[in-house]
Amino acid sequence: MATDQIRSGRLEGGRPAAVEQYLSSMEADKQIASSDIRVDIAHILMLRKQNLIDAESAKKLLKALMGYLESGLPADAFNVTREDIHAGIEAQLMADAGSDAGGRMHLGRSRNDEVATCLRMRTRELLIETLSGLFEVRQALISRAEEHTNTIMPGFTHLQHAQPTTLAHYLLAYESLFARDTSRLFDAYSRVNISPLGSAAFAGTGFPLDRKLTAEYLGFTDPMDNSMDAVANRDFIAESLSDLAILMVNISRMCEELILWSTSFVRFVNLNDAYCSTSSIMPQKKNPDTLEIMRAKSAAVIGELTAALTLIKSLPMSYNRDLQDLNPHLWNAFAQTNASLPILAEIISTAEFNVPVMKKQAAAGNTTATELADFMVREYNIPFRTAHNIVGRAVKLGSLELDVVETAAKELANISLKEKGLTEETIKKVLHPATILREKKSFGSPNPKMMKKAVKVADIRLVQDQVTGDILQDQLRDADEKMKTAYRNLINDSE
Repeated sequence: MATDQIRSGRLEGGRPAAVEQYLSSMEADKQIASSDIRVDIAHILMLRKQNLIDAESAKKLLKALMGYLESGLPADAFNVTREDIHAGIEAQLMADAGSDAGGRMHLGRSRNDEVATCLRMRTRELLIETLSGLFEVRQALISRAEEHTNTIMPGFTHLQHAQPTTLAHYLLAYESLFARDTSRLFDAYSRVNISPLGSAAFAGTGFPLDRKLTAEYLGFTDPMDNSMDAVANRDFIAESLSDLAILMVNISRMCEELILWSTSFVRFVNLNDAYCSTSSIMPQKKNPDTLEIMRAKSAAVIGELTAALTLIKSLPMSYNRDLQDLNPHLWNAFAQTNASLPILAEIISTAEFNVPVMKKQAAAGNTTATELADFMVREYNIPFRTAHNIVGRAVKLGSLELDVVETAAKELANISLKEKGLTEETIKKVLHPATILREKKSFGSPNPKMMKKAVKVADIRLVQDQVTGDILQDQLRDADEKMKTAYRNLINDSE
């Protein structure tokens, strides 16, 4: 059994294997192993700068840590007897650099602030990955919208035919949803990207640590300003999970519609075969299985958020071991979301939209009725509610032909629309979906000319977000290079 360097002073004896396994977070800690090595490097560089560790010990530790970073941690660092990766790395350093040097690394630091820092670092990386996937989805939606600014289709409310719109209008509606998801993730990133390191167990330390320096080495904007909050809070995880859950709900809504659209009784879209399956018994079947699985993933992410909030809700300040079980929920939510995004982008990019069927359905179910009521208001100065009732009664009577509309007008308002100049030819022109769309003048409507401008606006917004994402990645790379430069300088000065 491996010796536990943390327990040996206060506690005696080992643990039963079942307890070791029960308490261990090693499987989930694989997500933060690389971050932990970087945290150790930044901490030792700072300790040396503050003259809190001798040059020779710092050199031994840093060389070993850089070896782990470049070649991977030895398997023994993940031994479950260590409880977590932080103790595992410390034990490995004691073995590789000597117990005297290895025992100096933890000066002024607790596993509490260490794990909080590692979690934030890994969450940053995963947020950037999510943003990258979102950019792919948004680009696919914008590209397809650009192809279909004039493609007429029915819009729906309550799953009933409502009014004519365009496919571009529909696609850009989802792009707007995903653009807000992007904004939420950027906001979350700003609150994730602050450093708990140096807060120790929760009450800080008497050693003169330079918390701003370690924050700079690790790419954080600033150190957190309350050491108890720094180690105890996990609202950054709750916020990230909330954003992922909202994003996956938005994805699930689109999956639902594409599944419905692909059915033989709607036939709005033909999904690429690569994202479909067939039946083991019914040879004619083409099932949208990938979208169905993606729709199910949203439930999993919602579940991870619910579990996280329930876990956090009753925890007192400051650190409690319950928080260890929070991390797998975060990793799983990111895994499900980040796996879904690029696949959704491909499904959108390869989908074949059935333009003739969409056009035919655009006028079904009296979708053009609203425009006839609006026409009466514009041309004959009839109150909208009166016009609304006239058209509604005509629909109930069976059609929007002139004689039926005239009957409804006389019955409900005691007026003659024929005398006002309404003709059958006028009604047909008013009720044509293309005419209706051209008449749309309000900002954000599906007017094809407006849609062409909206595509350009969406594309510019996406490019701006992509640049912001690139800047975040550059900041992390620059910080990492700054830390490695400090490492090289220290090693060279020591030789």
